[in-house]
Amino acid sequence: MIRVTLPTHLRTLAQVTGAVDLDVPEPVTQRAILDALEAAYPMLRGTIRDISTHERRAFVRFFACGEDLSHEPPDASVPDDVVKGKEPFRIIGAMAGG
Repeated sequence: MIRVTLPTHLRTLAQVTGAVDLDVPEPVTQRAILDALEAAYPMLRGTIRDISTHERRAFVRFFACGEDLSHEPPDASVPDDVVKGKEPFRIIGAMAGG
């Protein structure tokens, strides 16, 4: 199981509290995790990735094991500790403003 943490507004939209556990088929990549997340919680489609291009939205970031994975290719493997369920895959809304 892959554990995914979401920002508060997406947890509210998905009607969940805390992290969500997903069954993600191998190979475990960002794309596979997001596909599984959107399949389990269809109300999140279009909030994390553009609905037509599947590109990450500008103010959304992905982190795992203390690393920013936001600019990694979507089909690159995520860290082994995420695959083993030891660490979560974190989806975070980036801060902006001035």
